[in-house]
Amino acid sequence: MAEQAIPGYKRWLEGIGEQGVFFKGFFRNIFRGGFEWSEFVRQCYEIGYRSMMLVGITSFIMGLVLILQLRPSMLEMGAESILPKTLAVAFVREIGPVIIAIICAGKIASGIGAELGSMKVTEQIDAMEVSGANPLQYLVVTRIISTSLMIPLLTLIGDAIGLFGGYLALNFTDDVSFPLYFHKCISSLEFYDFFPALIKTVFFGFAIGFVGCYKGYNSNKGTESVGIAANSAVVTASLWIFVIDAVAVQITSILFYR
Repeated sequence: MAEQAIPGYKRWLEGIGEQGVFFKGFFRNIFRGGFEWSEFVRQCYEIGYRSMMLVGITSFIMGLVLILQLRPSMLEMGAESILPKTLAVAFVREIGPVIIAIICAGKIASGIGAELGSMKVTEQIDAMEVSGANPLQYLVVTRIISTSLMIPLLTLIGDAIGLFGGYLALNFTDDVSFPLYFHKCISSLEFYDFFPALIKTVFFGFAIGFVGCYKGYNSNKGTESVGIAANSAVVTASLWIFVIDAVAVQITSILFYR
């Protein structure tokens, strides 16, 4: 048992070291001249615009379902009037950012891992290095920065769509005007509800992009490694999202909710 555990422990430490080297290479190449703006814009389009439909549908359904689930309990307590406030605070603080990040991890991290993994298998990355190009700057930096910017934007859009879904669900049984509903939602939100949630989505996006790029860029030779890289990217990115969220909640509680 001990002999089997030691090699696994060594591989785990080696993996941490490799990620540290990859992280260092990413930051070194951000500040080098010749930033790939065209690839950056293309990645923003691929990551942001092409994920908008999935994020919108997911957020709409989540807002609708939350109102339908919360209404019976609120009705029993005579607190039906605070349903919009409850949905707004819960969705903006926690549910929206985490659910949208998990959805994007499944779509974006797997896509980046499979794309870079296939480039590694077909030796396109090696060809870029031989030709004098900088694959880290072209493939990795643009994707990580794009995810770090697009995930917060997708979260803002998803929050708005989720609140709209809650409005439609509330009107299945009650007659609530659109201005009154959104006035209750907006008036219930404070700066410390919105700002920390937005900041942690930047870290969610960075984790999604970094994990996807690392898994794909360092995949092994062989066609099966592409699928392994994509699957591992989704699992690892999802785990990091929950870890970051747990840390962010603790920091936010100390700074704002004491």
